[in-house]
Amino acid sequence: MSDTPTGDEPRPELVPRFLGQGYLPEQVAARRQWIEEKTGASLGLVGAGGIPTELMRGNIENPIGTVQMPLGVAGPLLVRGEHADGAFYVPFATTEGALVRSYERGMVLLTRAGGVTTRVVTDENVVCPTFLFETVAEAAAFAGALPGHFPELRAAAESTTRHGRLLRVDARVSGRAVIVGFHYHTGDAQGMNMIVKATERAAAWLMAHAGATAYRTFSGMSSEKRASGYLMGGGKGKTVVAGARIPASLLEFYTRVTPRQLVALWHDVVIGHLQANTVGFNAHYANGLTAIFIACGQDVANVANASVGVTDFELLPGGDLHASVTLPSLTVATVGGGTLLGTSRECLSMLGCVGAGKALRFAEIVAASLLAGELSMAGAIGAGEFVEAHEAYGRNRPPQEP
Repeated sequence: MSDTPTGDEPRPELVPRFLGQGYLPEQVAARRQWIEEKTGASLGLVGAGGIPTELMRGNIENPIGTVQMPLGVAGPLLVRGEHADGAFYVPFATTEGALVRSYERGMVLLTRAGGVTTRVVTDENVVCPTFLFETVAEAAAFAGALPGHFPELRAAAESTTRHGRLLRVDARVSGRAVIVGFHYHTGDAQGMNMIVKATERAAAWLMAHAGATAYRTFSGMSSEKRASGYLMGGGKGKTVVAGARIPASLLEFYTRVTPRQLVALWHDVVIGHLQANTVGFNAHYANGLTAIFIACGQDVANVANASVGVTDFELLPGGDLHASVTLPSLTVATVGGGTLLGTSRECLSMLGCVGAGKALRFAEIVAASLLAGELSMAGAIGAGEFVEAHEAYGRNRPPQEP
């Protein structure tokens, strides 16, 4: 690559000093005006958002305003969980026509069937640094001694946080390296920044007392914002299960397919997933997760790991259907990040999920919502109505010119 200037680089004197700083309204407005002048775009709506710009610090850099998306609501969704118990109306931020209508159909079906049973099985997050050694023998010895160091590691890690708790550590030897999983409880926060800081303090203790020559904070094994087989075992967020028994008559009324037809469809699609070497099995977790995450101020990139899971349809004696979803790595929060910014707080408030003590409730509502989406999409495919539904609700046709 040549170091010769091309003439396209902005001269330093033409780049305003406020480009890399400034959250005051006048600074944000000046930055937005500069971008309008440089690009020729009109950013009136971008500048019309309702989030005070001073509150954006810590969530974004070089702010110029906010974006807007259509927001819909689906429900009622009757949830019978340990943390969420009652009927809910769920916000979805999306531009995909037919999505909200589909989820709503599944929610009404589940509510009429008596509701969705939900349970949070595991609640933790994990960081997996790699420790390096001179020999295979030293790596194996380190891994073997690791459990004995847990009290010291916990003290070091928890010295950096008031909310995180180190639950356990585990080790995997790979050649002369050892990948160590540091598993934490993070309360109502997603907590990734929190636990990385805590893990670096614990890693420093191991470097000083356990013989490692070096370490890397991220090995990639924890699968933060990536899909992988590692996630199926849980531990990356909340492991949540949601299930319901659906009478055959109700299923046929709302979806125009029988339980037997739905189970046959499920079987056929499982084969396709296996042929594709897919991790997990589901119809479209990512659809509902993305729409709810955007509405409720979640870290949307965590859809990559949260959408790994398993949908199961079973034909019960007597002909009814049992449907369930298992989400081993659902990453949600009700504090921190963008959860309290503007419309995110309002959407969480629709669910009674604002602030501390509400993350498990939110996780159960999300899982129940995804079950609704799985049932509705399977019904549309089984009844041959998928294309027709998108034609009716999902086509944003431009107005006809005279």
